[in-house]
Amino acid sequence: MAQSRQSSHLPRNLVIGALLLIVLYSLAGFLVLPWWLKRTLPDQMEQHMGWQADVADIRSNPFALSVEALNLSAQDSNNEKVVGFDRLYINLSFFELIQGVVGFEAIELEEPFIRLDLLEDYSVNFARDFQAVSAGEGGKSTEPEEDQAPPSLYFQQFTISGGELLFRDFTQPEMAEFRITPLDLTLSDLATWQRDDRNSDYHLQAALGNQTIEWQGNLSITPLYSSGNLAISGVDHKTLGHFLAPYLPYDLRGGKVTVRSDYELQAADILYLSTSNGRLSVEDLAVAPGKQSDQPRLTTASIAIDDIGFDLNAREARVGQITLEQPDIMLARNKAGEIDWVAALDAFAKNGGKSEADTEESATAATERPFRWSLAGIKVSGGRVLWQDQQPASPAELSLEQLSFSTAGISSEMEDPVSYQLETALAGGGKLSLNGQLTPQPFTLEAAISGSDILLAAFEPYLQESANLAVAGGTLGLDGNLDLDGQQEPLTGTFSGTAEVSGLNLQLPGSNERLISWQTLRLAPIEYNVHPARLEIGTVTLARPAINLVRNANSVHNIEKIIRQSEAADTSTPPQQDASDDAPFIFRVGQLMIEKGVLDYTDRALDPVFTTSLDQLNGSVTGLSNVSPQQGKVSLKGRVGGSASVEVDGTIGTLGTKETSTLKLTMKDLSLPALSPYLGRYLGYGIDSGKLGLDLDYEVTGSQINASNRVVMDRLGLGQAIVSKDAVNAPVKLGLALLRDSNGVIEVNLPISGDLDSPDFRVGQVVMRTFVNLLAKAATSPFSVLGSIVDLAGLSGEELGQVSFEPGTARLAPGEAEKLAVLADALLERPDLLLNIRGGVSPSADGLVLLRDELAAEGGQLSEQDWEEAREAYLAGERSLAPEVLNNLASARGASMQEILRDTHAVPASQLFMLDPSRNAEVSGDGNVIVGFTLDLR
Repeated sequence: MAQSRQSSHLPRNLVIGALLLIVLYSLAGFLVLPWWLKRTLPDQMEQHMGWQADVADIRSNPFALSVEALNLSAQDSNNEKVVGFDRLYINLSFFELIQGVVGFEAIELEEPFIRLDLLEDYSVNFARDFQAVSAGEGGKSTEPEEDQAPPSLYFQQFTISGGELLFRDFTQPEMAEFRITPLDLTLSDLATWQRDDRNSDYHLQAALGNQTIEWQGNLSITPLYSSGNLAISGVDHKTLGHFLAPYLPYDLRGGKVTVRSDYELQAADILYLSTSNGRLSVEDLAVAPGKQSDQPRLTTASIAIDDIGFDLNAREARVGQITLEQPDIMLARNKAGEIDWVAALDAFAKNGGKSEADTEESATAATERPFRWSLAGIKVSGGRVLWQDQQPASPAELSLEQLSFSTAGISSEMEDPVSYQLETALAGGGKLSLNGQLTPQPFTLEAAISGSDILLAAFEPYLQESANLAVAGGTLGLDGNLDLDGQQEPLTGTFSGTAEVSGLNLQLPGSNERLISWQTLRLAPIEYNVHPARLEIGTVTLARPAINLVRNANSVHNIEKIIRQSEAADTSTPPQQDASDDAPFIFRVGQLMIEKGVLDYTDRALDPVFTTSLDQLNGSVTGLSNVSPQQGKVSLKGRVGGSASVEVDGTIGTLGTKETSTLKLTMKDLSLPALSPYLGRYLGYGIDSGKLGLDLDYEVTGSQINASNRVVMDRLGLGQAIVSKDAVNAPVKLGLALLRDSNGVIEVNLPISGDLDSPDFRVGQVVMRTFVNLLAKAATSPFSVLGSIVDLAGLSGEELGQVSFEPGTARLAPGEAEKLAVLADALLERPDLLLNIRGGVSPSADGLVLLRDELAAEGGQLSEQDWEEAREAYLAGERSLAPEVLNNLASARGASMQEILRDTHAVPASQLFMLDPSRNAEVSGDGNVIVGFTLDLR
């Protein structure tokens, strides 16, 4: 019975025991566990991290297998909040537990907070705090066992909502703070063991202001595998600039970056990573070369890169088309020659340096198989490039606008030709385009170049580096093909095409006067070879060229001012020839055609100012070259002073050599009054009338010149006298009259020679001096000039200016009559000349003859003794002739010469004038009495 009673109490005891266990389990789950967790959790944080933590409340439900913690907050040793959350809810799965798996039906974390500090040594605050506590306790670090399998965990649903991540970076001079909020994460169906049938799904969203991250896909822990899509949107320039500062030499001023890509990651025996369908876009990018720049110098409306893909195992990257819209880049060069972008890069490289780790990585990479990449192409539209140059004396600014550029695909092999096309317009005017193909390795380039209406004034500062010129107008056009080949050293290549400069107008800086201009200069065809250097131009056509040559009051020509003073001072030092040049530069021009050329000349050093012009210049110069044997030909025609014709013909030897060049210039009917300022300076008289003709023959060998200058002046008439210090000190009118023939023509030949390299030798000045010297000689030695002109058949000019008479008579000595005949011809050819005849006697020579005749007439036969006594008495002045005897003889001799010239040779009496006889005439060596003439001008 006792046993029956005991059996009847067993169910009750079991129930009571079960109830008691339930009560104890409930008490432990509802009361003890929260109390223990609330006490233990802060202690564990302090023990392992050194943090002071506080939890407002912890609740647990042992029947639901859930724990809920509210308002956790932890501060580090600096009393700064490091982690926290508003609510953490964990719900275990009973059915997973009975299968030996720690399964979580739900983990919910609401409004968590994490402060992550990146310290100066690139460690993080969590590791610092943990290591500080571990070092203080002398604890041993534990390393995980290799090949240890992860515990069996299962997460049915894991969510984070309203999270906040505060990231602070102390690695740079100024601390930067980034607050990522909200941070939301959803993770479902995640297991730590291998499952072949399914993977976990996840979705992460985070925001840093307007910058967002969205990451979604699926995940497997064993083996580690993930695939999905990552999108980072609206990352602004401040965020990028902070993280890229150690690697970027420039200063980001603006821009937003968006990047998205599909990916696949797997970690087993090898790591596999690949991305696909990637896209990178940058909006409103703004970059400056450095923080010192006042404004961004690189901006773009947008940059887009499509179809980005990467395969780590294949070591391959694929990039679709790169598109840039409205890029605007400004480049500046300072006076020291430094370009702002390059200078910033150099400074960054000097301050940066390469670490040993980088060197080791490079060495390791060199042993691996090469990395391959490909780019579908580049497209640029609406671009602008502004070049600002402070190095020239006058700052230069060039702007390429409406820039468009595109290329075909490029790959890492670099062996396939890449086609390209570029089009742009210059801000000042003009268009330029290039298209062709480029092979990077080995380097080859094919380019079709076309340019039109390119304004040359934009390049004036660079022209002034070598020449003192201002470009008042002019455009450049060109069209051709450029081919370069770098497969072998040295680089070779050719350019074939045409070029044209239109409407050129060059002036001296600060002057409004035209200096050099032309309508068009066309070069076609042009053939240029890079190596060996050779330039060949078929035809150079110069239409309506005009040169305004001015000699200023200081005797300096305006064209001399083109050469800068520094360059003029350096001409004494010859340029050094590069010894590496194997072959000299070759230059050839088939023909130079000149159409309607004009040369205006003004000389302001003269008073009055001299002006003239050479216009209607037409002709050609053919066969110019610096390679022997080569002989060019010159054939030019023009007009001087509006009426005189001028022709230039000849040959030109090989340029740069000492081969002989010959030139012949012929000019007719130039009005002499136009040359009055020049001629009057040396003659002392203005020119009132006349015409000038020239026949010039020049022969130039090297720098030596030999020239024959035939000058013809027709009816030269002098005007008023001019006061000039350079005027010849001689009777100019008489000299001109002597040079002038019966037709009023003066014809002289003025040969000259000299060294053109000599600074004291000037052709025009030498010719003028030669003519003036001839004129002075004519005026001071008139009969010598007549002799040379009339050709006296062996007589000298001095002999022509005098005749000899037999002593004591009015008879000409033998042969003297021919002189009068020649003199008569000269007078007849020069009606303006007057001959002054002065009869003369010699008291000794003529007196003795007359005395002897007188004695013979008085006494008949005269003995030698009587004559000797009479002669001595006459010479001693003891005996004399009648006063009229010598006077009559002198007058008779003058009358005799006048009669011969007038009656025998028909010289007009108006040209013959008798002067008072001379009584001290000279006696020649043969005993004849010499009577001279003088010439005068009417």
